[in-house]
Amino acid sequence: MDMFDKLDIMEERREKVRLGGGEDRIEAQHAKGKLTARERIDLLLDEDTFVEINPFTETRSAEFGMTEAPGEGVVTGYGKVDGRLVFLFAQDFTVFGGALGEMHAQKIAKVMDLAAENGAPFIGLNDSGGARIQEGVLSLDGYGHIFYRNSIYSGVIPQISVIMGPCAGGAVYSPAITDFVFMVEKTSQMFITGPKVIESVTGAKINAEDLGGARVHSSVSGNAHFTASSEEEVLQEVRKLISYLPPNNEQKPPVVEPKEKKPLNERIDELLEVVPVDGTKVYDVRKVLTLILDDGEFMEVQPKFAKNIVNGFGRINGETVGIVANNPKMMAGGLDIDSSDKCSRFIRFCDCFNIPIITFEDVSGFIPGVQQEHGGIIRHGAKILYAYSEATVPKITVILRKAFGGAYVALNSKAIGADLVFAWPNAEIAVMGPEGAANIIFAKEIRESDDPEATRAAKIQEYRERFANPYVAAANGIVDDVIDPRDTRKSLANALDMLKNKKKSLPKKKHGNIPL
Repeated sequence: MDMFDKLDIMEERREKVRLGGGEDRIEAQHAKGKLTARERIDLLLDEDTFVEINPFTETRSAEFGMTEAPGEGVVTGYGKVDGRLVFLFAQDFTVFGGALGEMHAQKIAKVMDLAAENGAPFIGLNDSGGARIQEGVLSLDGYGHIFYRNSIYSGVIPQISVIMGPCAGGAVYSPAITDFVFMVEKTSQMFITGPKVIESVTGAKINAEDLGGARVHSSVSGNAHFTASSEEEVLQEVRKLISYLPPNNEQKPPVVEPKEKKPLNERIDELLEVVPVDGTKVYDVRKVLTLILDDGEFMEVQPKFAKNIVNGFGRINGETVGIVANNPKMMAGGLDIDSSDKCSRFIRFCDCFNIPIITFEDVSGFIPGVQQEHGGIIRHGAKILYAYSEATVPKITVILRKAFGGAYVALNSKAIGADLVFAWPNAEIAVMGPEGAANIIFAKEIRESDDPEATRAAKIQEYRERFANPYVAAANGIVDDVIDPRDTRKSLANALDMLKNKKKSLPKKKHGNIPL
């Protein structure tokens, strides 16, 4: 047998791996509106950049009639996204339903190690029914090796999970540890126990989509950060997210020049109209963000979950920034349990990967109520305080309107480490709103007045003018400057430029104990 014969054998074996479960199963995958593992990789990566690793790995188990599993049900390797290195795996549903066994897990663990050692993002394209039952505890051990790496490499390299089919049991815990989870509407689900198990144990009937579909996880549970209507669209969104991120925790995000080059001195007159001066009137803070960010582009994270807080990525003068913004359009912009969790984790991600955090504040306070108190709002709200205090990246706050009580302190106030705090001239900064404060401070005068309502109105206005304005805070150094709203973009760009070499270290410790 000469070299050419050996090459033919090699190509035959490689082609068998490429076909996965075979043509019939590939057609079945397409019939469900799903792509194959390799088709997904081709869409995600730059053309002709994918390099496969360990294609010939095989199972070591012969129990329960285990047959061949080409590629062990997962494709692993590396490639480029916009010319930048990434590592990835794509589970192959055509091979044992993408179920994870010992060697399947080993392939994933190997490429995760390569990603961490080479300082590049790691992407998982998940399409798996869970553990391969035939391999018993070896499958569970395999999951453990992946979970361990997800945890240890957290904050070292960005980790992104894309759910592209039914993921059950252990298959959902790895995505839960990663930084961002994408889901495809209608064709992807996540749950610990499926509908049949739930029905057999509890008697409750529910279908897979209502139990763990993209809608549920993006709006109710908060487990998913992004959704899209097709696999093609979701993979484009992954590419977009990567464009904002650095490859690892030792580098900064790439600088991307704006398509529309606007002079920083150019005033944005529309900002005077977007935020009503009257604190009782609502508006959508996203309008503020798109006016300030480069090219009006803002990639919102978890847009359907805890809508009273807005998180996401944008750029100012080419530099990636992480945005945390109250949205008065929902719950008067107040903070509750879900919004506390949502913004705290986003803050910690930005701090991990050297992304400056800009906070746009218009907050009435923490949401009151028995349900919130019993649900642990104290503990959840404390996460915001902890996340901002611990973050060492540049931190800038813009107080757009209201900044009341403990919520003011929590949202990157000067006391917990803000580098710069700007306020618009209409900002109200106080322990509580003028209405509530006046009712307490001037209770006796109002009560004894001949016209209580007129006296109350006068005292509210007196409190607002004397105490609930930005100049009291500015006089005490708690606000660094009161700025013209039209100059907000310029002020932020100058601040980011000044802070770009910021260095701050925390006291030496193993790690803190965040109030989870």
